Amino acid sequence: MLKVSELRVREVINVLDGRRLGLIKDIDIDLANGRINALVLPGPSRLLGFFGKEDEVIVPWDKIVRIGLDVILVEIPSDTYARYSYRR
Repeated sequence: MLKVSELRVREVINVLDGRRLGLIKDIDIDLANGRINALVLPGPSRLLGFFGKEDEVIVPWDKIVRIGLDVILVEIPSDTYARYSYRR
């Protein structure tokens, strides 16, 4: 069994383009079913975060390929990455 605190210290990497997406900021959990829906990552940094709310990258659970000892590998096609993964 894996603890949420153990997940949060693993870097998330997109296996399709090798992009390092960062560490997990939050986890979207379905409390009724006891399942993880998605991982929430910080979005790309803007000018020191002074202007506006920070974007977040949402990685749906079904896009996780492997959870390793040091990293979490996800598969997000780069052409769809910008379309569905950001929220404000």
